[in-house]
Amino acid sequence: MANDKTSRRDFLSTSLAVGAAIAIAPGAAAEQSAAPIKPFDLEEITVSDIAAGLKSGKFTARALTQKYLDRISDLDKRTINAVIETNPDALSIADSLDQEYKAKGARGPLHGVPVLIKDNIDTADKMMTTAGSLALVGNIAKQDSGVAAKLRAAGAVIIGKTNLSEWANIRSSHSSSGWSGRGGQTHNPYALDRNPCGSSSGTGAAISGNFAAVGIGTETDGSVVCPSSASGLVGIKPTVGAVSRAGIIPISHSQDTAGPMCRTVTDAAILLGAIVGEDPRDAATKGGKTQRDYFQYLDRNGLRGARIGVLRKLFGFSEAVDDIMATAIDAMKHEGAQIVDPVEIESLGKMDDFETEVLLTELKADLNKYLADCPPAVKLRTLEDIIKFNEQNKDREMKYFGQDMFTKAQAKGDLNSKPYTEALAQNHKLAREQGIDACMDKYKLDAVIAPTGGPAWVTDLVNGDHFGGGSSQLPAVAGYPNINVTAGYTFGLPVGLSFFGRAWSEPKLISICYAFEQATKHRRAPGFAATVQL
Repeated sequence: MANDKTSRRDFLSTSLAVGAAIAIAPGAAAEQSAAPIKPFDLEEITVSDIAAGLKSGKFTARALTQKYLDRISDLDKRTINAVIETNPDALSIADSLDQEYKAKGARGPLHGVPVLIKDNIDTADKMMTTAGSLALVGNIAKQDSGVAAKLRAAGAVIIGKTNLSEWANIRSSHSSSGWSGRGGQTHNPYALDRNPCGSSSGTGAAISGNFAAVGIGTETDGSVVCPSSASGLVGIKPTVGAVSRAGIIPISHSQDTAGPMCRTVTDAAILLGAIVGEDPRDAATKGGKTQRDYFQYLDRNGLRGARIGVLRKLFGFSEAVDDIMATAIDAMKHEGAQIVDPVEIESLGKMDDFETEVLLTELKADLNKYLADCPPAVKLRTLEDIIKFNEQNKDREMKYFGQDMFTKAQAKGDLNSKPYTEALAQNHKLAREQGIDACMDKYKLDAVIAPTGGPAWVTDLVNGDHFGGGSSQLPAVAGYPNINVTAGYTFGLPVGLSFFGRAWSEPKLISICYAFEQATKHRRAPGFAATVQL
């Protein structure tokens, strides 16, 4: 962020850069891939397809896992650079799940399903958890995060971890979405010279590129929905407290959450059901209104009679995006939705400074707490230690951008400081009572819609991200659910539409999003083109 008044969206959910992994010719045609792409028989396969294949004997968990690992090995470093590490135990885990399946049947719909998770989510195995930073190399977690534990309990096979914007894009206001010191630059699978957006960029690119069946990202403000938009995925940012944050490298306990990033609404709903629920290690999950099964809310008629508010104030940053949104709104009308256009939220644009105060103060407190509990191999125990490490390793960690946000966070007071407590209260008032809740009450809405963001911009290490617009801030600051669904394409690049609503309204939002997805069916697999054809 250039100054403290710059929106959090501009530096958390979308910061940019390009790594040195691939040199892209600016004038190359869209149909020209950066590397030969082998046919992949699991392309666009769904969780339900996998379950049916396991039942019929067409698939085994081991065979599925091997196919995805082979694809990562063959394609990742030559194209999107999305996977930071693969799990050396993935095949043995798959073997044990196959044996269990033969003896007892499936644990549930995720039994044997290969999944990739973001490299800020602890796993008590041989993989590291580093948030992409060289400062945490060697961090082998003592126990699984709440999310990893639930995935394992559901029978999923965690096959690897994905690259991300380092420290989930909180280190610098000039950072590069998808770049980390450990992982380098991740690229957009639709056009490799373009950016994957947001801190969950590796998960977005990898799942869109069919490197696993489903994936997990994390969001503080935009980092699930933005990369989902840029990579043509369904991304669910749940209500804060629906999913445990225990064992996830934090930014803000007020806004952080993990969420599904998948190719279909159905897969995202299934994955959400597997990871939600109470966890004694995360007090925010106690008493949450989560569901054990979100599959039941997949209603092809979910738009019929639904009142959808159009947050028109967040449109207008791109003619191409506005055209795509207009077509999406027409599709919803055709499906029987009642469109309220426009709806007004007077608090929009008034919470930037408050959000920044909250995030930086919580970053210092929450990260220090996480680091203090790391295993002995991690010698850096505070944010101040990380800042010093980065200064001592400028040639590797700060060759493209610095750490101004870290230094600002280090200067903040504790969680009892008056600036923080007042900012947190303002955040909740502006985003909740005077924001989403007020809007939905006034217009009697089931959901609010706005563009998630624009088409992916060309990655630019020199100048940083070219973020045009978006809508993630309001539901992020409120801690309310937000779902991205692909609404169309421009120049072959996907553009997403966000559906958000009240706290714990995931069932209604999933119903609406499923109906929209089924009515439009925009999702198409990326081709790893070198660039777009203009």
